[in-house]
Amino acid sequence: MAEKKANIPLSVDTPSVVNATSITPMVNDLKLSENPLVPVENAKTTASAESSLANIQEKVVTPVAAPGSTATTPSASTPAPPVSKSATGSPIVASSATNQAERVSGASPPTVPPGAATKGEEFHDIEPQNTLTNRFTQAEWEALRKFRSELPDIFAEGFPDDPKARDKPISFWGVLIDPNHPLDARVSVILMKFLRARNLSVSSARDMLVSTLRWRTSINIDAVMKEEFPQDVFGSVGHIYGRDKENRPVVYNIYGGNNLSEVFSDVQRFIRWRVALQEKSVAMLDFNEIDQAIQIHDYLGVSLTSRDTKSKAAAAEATNIFQSHYPELLYKKFFVNVPTLMNWIFWAFKPILPAATLAKMTVVGTGHHALKKALAPFIASTELPKQYGGDALGWK
Repeated sequence: MAEKKANIPLSVDTPSVVNATSITPMVNDLKLSENPLVPVENAKTTASAESSLANIQEKVVTPVAAPGSTATTPSASTPAPPVSKSATGSPIVASSATNQAERVSGASPPTVPPGAATKGEEFHDIEPQNTLTNRFTQAEWEALRKFRSELPDIFAEGFPDDPKARDKPISFWGVLIDPNHPLDARVSVILMKFLRARNLSVSSARDMLVSTLRWRTSINIDAVMKEEFPQDVFGSVGHIYGRDKENRPVVYNIYGGNNLSEVFSDVQRFIRWRVALQEKSVAMLDFNEIDQAIQIHDYLGVSLTSRDTKSKAAAAEATNIFQSHYPELLYKKFFVNVPTLMNWIFWAFKPILPAATLAKMTVVGTGHHALKKALAPFIASTELPKQYGGDALGWK
């Protein structure tokens, strides 16, 4: 007897590669400007840390000026402040207990990045740094500083029903963002995602962030994260399991389940479940060292027959949500156990796909050897489930 194939949408948070009409959303989802492992740290320093930091003697260090700018220096009549140095001999800025607290949160000491503080700017404009912000280009720093200065207006527009929004800090992807005091390396990393998604256009990034703030309010993210979704319905269609070799979380989307008619019976419930899964993966990012995830989309058991109305609606809405409100969170995406015809369609469209898109996506056929060959360079065998060529037990 022929094996029964599941009829499911091949586009949930990522579009299908089944036919010519569905390849376009995949390109949009994977484009360079679109793109969750350490638990996110609390936005507030613990009481004990605050108590100990209050006793730290304030120090001020002459900042390292950006190329082409002049750093503020003490006057001749003022004794030079003490300079701490790292093990490598580079200056460390330790201006106050606040900066000490930033180091507790994982950020590096504040420094002046290219395009940041210029002659005449105040000391408070010196940037806290971490591994990710150290990779920003000068053009990115310049766009970031302008984008960041608009945060009060962005918050006011993003929360139109709150008259105090322009001055109210919010928790966003587990990081506290204060619109009037945004000098936090993790905040810089998050804001940069919106800028990169819009090719460093501050006005376009602003529109995207305002839209995202409004969407998070409309869907009620806090309620979504508290909702209990039936395990017998959603337990087999999505998992966050293990990390890759660079400590990124790995998210598995299973498209060949046996209960898909029930999964998509309530489209809005499915959307809430999928958003909750995404938020859980984002919560595994620290935005100091890691800010992206790997996704594995398993098409085992998928048929190429047409989808029903509800699954199509769910696919379209989820695709739009992830493209519009979760930018730059994808490192790489694997399509595995892909039927031969789907693989052929992908190769047919390969010449028209942008190089950046192709760099992020890999289409893999079936079989233990093929899966292991594709995934092992990124995921250690101890973190990779057996059904994908690894040694881990997985979720079964």
